Amino acid sequence: MLKTGVTVIVVAAGSSRRMGFNKLLEPLAGVPVLRRSLMAFEKCAAIDRIIVVAGAEVGEVIEKWRVEGGLSKLGAVVAGGAERHDSVAAGLTALGEECEVVAVHDGARPLIHVEQISHCVDMARAHGAAVCARPLSETIKRVDSSGAVVEAVDREGVWVMETPQVFERELLERAYAEVMNGGVLVTDEVSAVQRIGVRVQVVNNAWANPKITFPGDLALAECLLEAWSK
Repeated sequence: MLKTGVTVIVVAAGSSRRMGFNKLLEPLAGVPVLRRSLMAFEKCAAIDRIIVVAGAEVGEVIEKWRVEGGLSKLGAVVAGGAERHDSVAAGLTALGEECEVVAVHDGARPLIHVEQISHCVDMARAHGAAVCARPLSETIKRVDSSGAVVEAVDREGVWVMETPQVFERELLERAYAEVMNGGVLVTDEVSAVQRIGVRVQVVNNAWANPKITFPGDLALAECLLEAWSK
């Protein structure tokens, strides 16, 4: 079979312990956070199939959304693991034979634009590995364990990593085989592929794509959505 398809693994298995409630199911301008994330990939012509890695509660809600319609690309919902990389590894086992390119996206990043997804896929096809990111603009300081500022951190060449992070399938599977076999903890896919010496191309994101982590992040996301709609 000719492998030409693009599958996104949406990671939605977090505990939301810092939020205090399930952030993925919380409404954002009337639409649950996770559903917003899924709909962006549903609408993107560059994406052929969606795999969601989720816990039981979220999985039940996703099944309800599927029945209601609007998620025609949803291929599978699989159980997540204790750590993020465990969840991504679980998602990789659900890839179909036709998949050539794999994107990984945090379900808690609901502000991703369809155009940016397509751009990341194109760059991954061209370079093998690509990551949605934005240059850091804030002043950064290093702080010690007592909470005191120690020194300034040079932000030249410093970028904030976002998602999706997109890779040739063989490359990401090889990187994750080493991660899982070596018992290595990685916090994103860029770290995983860098361990096997692969260069990752940055794809500048013109739209902020923050991760919903704390309650205040929902208010910020709503403000961004309102600003973009004008």
